[in-house]
Amino acid sequence: MSLRSRITLIAATAVAVTVVTVSATVFLVVGAQLRHQLDQQLRADAHTVAERPAGWAGGDDHDRDRDIGPMVQLLDSAGRPVRRTDGTALPATSGALAVVHGERDSAYETVRVAGEEYRMFTRPAEHGGGAVQVAERTESVEEPLRRIGLVLLAVSVGGIAVAAMSGFVVARTGLAPVHRLTRAVEHVAITNDLQGRIMVEGRDEVSRLAEAFNGMLAALQASRTAQRLLVEDAGHELRTPLTSLRANIELLIRVEEQAGVGPGLPAADRAALLRDLNTQTGELAHLVAELVELARHEDSAEPVEPVLLGDLVDQARQRIGRRWPAVTFETDLAPVPVEGRPSALERMIANLLDNAAKWSPPSAPVRVRLRLAQVGGDGGVPASGPWAELTVADAGPGIDEADLPRVFERFYRAAAARAMPGSGLGLAIVAQTVELHHGTVTAGRSEAGGALFTVRVPAVAPEGGNLSSCS
Repeated sequence: MSLRSRITLIAATAVAVTVVTVSATVFLVVGAQLRHQLDQQLRADAHTVAERPAGWAGGDDHDRDRDIGPMVQLLDSAGRPVRRTDGTALPATSGALAVVHGERDSAYETVRVAGEEYRMFTRPAEHGGGAVQVAERTESVEEPLRRIGLVLLAVSVGGIAVAAMSGFVVARTGLAPVHRLTRAVEHVAITNDLQGRIMVEGRDEVSRLAEAFNGMLAALQASRTAQRLLVEDAGHELRTPLTSLRANIELLIRVEEQAGVGPGLPAADRAALLRDLNTQTGELAHLVAELVELARHEDSAEPVEPVLLGDLVDQARQRIGRRWPAVTFETDLAPVPVEGRPSALERMIANLLDNAAKWSPPSAPVRVRLRLAQVGGDGGVPASGPWAELTVADAGPGIDEADLPRVFERFYRAAAARAMPGSGLGLAIVAQTVELHHGTVTAGRSEAGGALFTVRVPAVAPEGGNLSSCS
């Protein structure tokens, strides 16, 4: 069942329940009121007859001709009928006899007389003993009730039909934006076109849904573009090491095939070729690892948790120190708390330290400083507040002014760096991780003339808001 049909059914059902409940209530109230009026009329007529029962018993023409009710009957003190209006005698029921004998003040009863149902009231006569019985057919009540019931039934059926039609019209009108959104989603699913957008009108729930869908399309389009660029760049970067590997392997194959025919490859050249292959394989493995890391960072599932950034810096320093044992790292780390993804942050810090160690001469240390700072409105920081500021400075050749705008691009390598090992992805991962943590990263020149990288990410303010203890 479609949503439009469900809304129509719900509206019709709600109205049907309401109309039926109201109609049933009206029917029961009117019926009770009519029966009460009949009982009151019978009591009034019986009181009139009881005032002068002798006139009825004695045959007073004036009293006999009074329009008291459909049927009137007098009972003597023994409970025998002594006078009645024309027609079949009313029954002397147990309730009527109880009134005659003084056991009850009055009695209302429903009896059948000549196959018809009557409402009968019995009360004592005021003079001479006995009782007065007055009865009227219940048809005088049931017939108006049937007419009222038919009217209420017609009103109920008409109300339900009108509600169903109104519900259908309202559902069709109200769901028109949803249908437009559905057609747009189906178009994207069929054509795989992420550039289309849905026109947003108003600020209702459907409009917000359309805005969310447009945002999702934009995110998907950006993700597809980034994926395409990553694949293109990866293909371009992988082509060079793969070509070199293939050439060296083919050379070894040819040498092995000609080993019994001509002079073989000298041992020194063979060892150098194998070392070259090992180096190229390591660079290729490193490049693949960087690509995997970059792709994984684009949709990181690692949960955000509180962490001391200084601990991550120390862990990364130990790991990079084992890789570059000749490089000294001088650290000044304040206990700065942040909310972030620990593995991603440590990998980001390790990339910065690895880049600094690669360019820094063994005689000059890499200086790493972490502090809690209150900055805002400068340095590219988008908002004021407590920030964890990490600086990594080396004494290498530094970054040329022309290369500064592009050092965080994927696979970008400056002219001076092309002779050094690396994939050109380390700083791109740094920028991506910082962006993931809503921070900023900048590159510049250190006091020693080398490169200076400054990373700022939002920090958790210490109790009391005093920054001096951490800076």
